[in-house]
Amino acid sequence: MARMVNCIKLGKEAEGLDMLTYPGELGQKIFDNISKEAWQGWVNHQTMLLNEYRLSPINPKDRKFLEEEMEKFLLGEGPSSVDNFVPE
Repeated sequence: MARMVNCIKLGKEAEGLDMLTYPGELGQKIFDNISKEAWQGWVNHQTMLLNEYRLSPINPKDRKFLEEEMEKFLLGEGPSSVDNFVPE
């Protein structure tokens, strides 16, 4: 049986993540409060950020930016807009 969570992002009960997707306290908060569907939305948004801003996950500054954006996207006020990005 799937683990259900009250997803903060979607505002409804939905299937929860199978495992921690991020380390630490933030990772636990995501695991407890974010659905698979909302997490997939973050993965898609993160990919767009990586490509549009030419970020490198190896760079600590870029990782910090992505972590802040992830927290805003999943648990906060929503995603930041990307300059000059026009979705298909």
